[in-house]
Formats: sequence, structure tokens, C-alpha cells
Amino acid sequence: MTAVAERVDQVTLSIETGVATVVIDRQHVLNAVDGTAQATLNQIWDQLEQDASVRAVVITGAGSRAFCVGADMSASAVDKTGLEYWAALDPNGFGGLSLRTTLDIPVIAKVNGYALGGGMEIVLGADIVVASENAKFGLTEPRVGRLALDGGIHQLVRRIPYTQAMGMLLTGRKADAAEMQAMGLVNEVVPAEEPRCRGSALGGPDPRLRAHLRPGGQADGRPDRAPDGRRSPRPPAAGPHGSPGQRGLRRRRPGIPGKAGSGLAGQVRHAVR
Repeated sequence: MTAVAERVDQVTLSIETGVATVVIDRQHVLNAVDGTAQATLNQIWDQLEQDASVRAVVITGAGSRAFCVGADMSASAVDKTGLEYWAALDPNGFGGLSLRTTLDIPVIAKVNGYALGGGMEIVLGADIVVASENAKFGLTEPRVGRLALDGGIHQLVRRIPYTQAMGMLLTGRKADAAEMQAMGLVNEVVPAEEPRCRGSALGGPDPRLRAHLRPGGQADGRPDRAPDGRRSPRPPAAGPHGSPGQRGLRRRRPGIPGKAGSGLAGQVRHAVR
């Protein structure tokens, strides 16, 4: 008889030389996130927020088939009606990241395979995106009667041209890595067999910058909430565009001393080569 491999169902965190790597490892459901995985991811982000030694984070999915295909909608994972699901949305967004405004370190999404639904929202919550050439992106909620309310709607129209974003949002269509790079969401497309994003080579920003990274937002600090705390589908009336991490990075003070090429840009170049 052929031995049946034990199914892995976990989210892992490893930290090496100041760079954290978060891996969603639920390959039996294309790295879809269930309630347990969502709770684990929130715990990981909370931990990293308190760890001053971590200067950058890489998030990816295990295996080559998928980065993350969003919420686990298998029979064993669905225990709520659609209305109950939307009423209990995580204030930090999908994966605990897509709407989080308190994480003050750069997040790099290393996208391998499918990044759909909530998985795409995790990508939109990152600051840098490195994708394998076989990656597919999409907010496919309309195809299952849902809306991308965990950051997908208001962030996509900020990160890529408006008409392109609306085309994806209204149809739920998928786009490959090359197309998303042309739209401006993906920084670099790499060979599928070599999704380059060497976390160990990424030094991250100068630790002195950390004190100057501050989340943006309105009312309760979240850009997608109205003053009364309700989730709003509209972007804020004022404020810089981009993900929460980008807004924080833009708040750093100028004139911090350091050698040319030793800052974030130079270190990121090492990470994606």
C-alpha cells in the first residue's frame, strides 16, 4: 500500500537576521484561510509589532500552486451564513493584514500561483510584491455572490488605474503577473521555478526609521471606517494613497543619516535578486 502523506495545516513564522517570514501552509485547500488560520495570522502580526528587532516581513504560501485563494469555503470550514460572516469581519482585514494600520515595518508579498479573493487582499496590504510568472491575481468574490470588503474594493482602485480596477471588481476576472506588473501592482515578475525574494538578504530599513513609521487613517485610525465606526465602502476624503505600510513609510522624517545605497531601496534590490 502507498503511504498517505500527513496533511499539513498550519501558519508558520520564522525570523532570521531581522527578517520575518510568514508562510500559509494549507496546500490541501490552496492555502485558503479558515478561522484558525485567521486567528494565528493575527497573533503573528501582533507579535511582530512588538518585536523591535524585526525590520521587514515576507509573506507567502506553501507550494507552487497558490499564494492564498481567500476564505476557506469548504464544508468543514463554513459555519456561518453570509450575513453572519460579513457582520463579524475582522477589523484588521483578511489574514489580519489587509486593513491593519499598526504594523510599522515593510511587508513583501512573495506570490506563487493563485492570489484570489482574500489572498489578493493580503497582497494589497503589502508594500512590495514579487510574483512568479505563473501567478494569477483576482478579487473573485462577485463569482460567489460576495464583495471584497476586507480592503479589496477601496485599495485596488488606489493601487492600479481606476478603469482597470473596476473591470476586475465588477467581473471577478483574473489577471496574470505580467498584466498586474504593467498595471503597477507587481514590482517584479520572476521565473516560476525561482520565486526570488530572499528574506535572509533583506536587511530592512534603518532601525532608526522605525520610530518615524506611523499608521494613517481617520476616526478610529482605520481608513475604511466612518466616524461612527461603521465600515465604509468609500475611500477617505483626504490623505495619501497606498497601503497602510506605504502611508507609514511616507511619514518618515527626511535627513536621517546613512550611507548611500544602505537604505530600504538598496536592501530591497538585494532581496529580489
